[in-house]
Amino acid sequence: MSYDFFAFTDRMKYIKRWQLMRSVRDENIMEHSQQVAMFAHALAVINNRIFGGTANAEKAALYAIYHECSEVMTGDLPTPIKYFNSSINGAYKSLEERACDKLLNTLPRELGESFEAYLKPDTACYEYTLMKVADRFSAYVKCLEELRCGNNEFSKAKKSIEEDIRSRNIPEAEYFFENFIPAFSLSLDELEGL
Repeated sequence: MSYDFFAFTDRMKYIKRWQLMRSVRDENIMEHSQQVAMFAHALAVINNRIFGGTANAEKAALYAIYHECSEVMTGDLPTPIKYFNSSINGAYKSLEERACDKLLNTLPRELGESFEAYLKPDTACYEYTLMKVADRFSAYVKCLEELRCGNNEFSKAKKSIEEDIRSRNIPEAEYFFENFIPAFSLSLDELEGL
């Protein structure tokens, strides 16, 4: 018997983000999820090493890897539409849950429980909170990239995303802003490297 789960998730590379905005460079949810995983892992490590926390960095990264999987069945609904009002948001969340259930059914039964923990995460745990902040950082970095290329269409998004991240009052996010975000505005020649 053949199972479809990984064939479905491989299709993440075809789902474009930022559909309502003119972009200098297209971004898909697969590359976005990889960046969110790196940022979520970093935020958890910062939690542990800088702030003496106990975040599970691998769990945060795995939440990020799978956080957009439902979109292989639903597509990426642009943020202004998704959050237009509570009934649209609720209906879309319900649709995402159904898509995750369908995806989980494309795995062998023996594996489903291990993947369910990441496709249907514990939204109350701190690792999930860090992943959501990492998701916002990924969007923020996309804005910086577009602005650096002269695309001012992302200026309002940059401002609102930064306000959102800072309003969460998460020390790891402030540390990330201060120590890592400035480098995203540099050219390759300006990055110090080795």
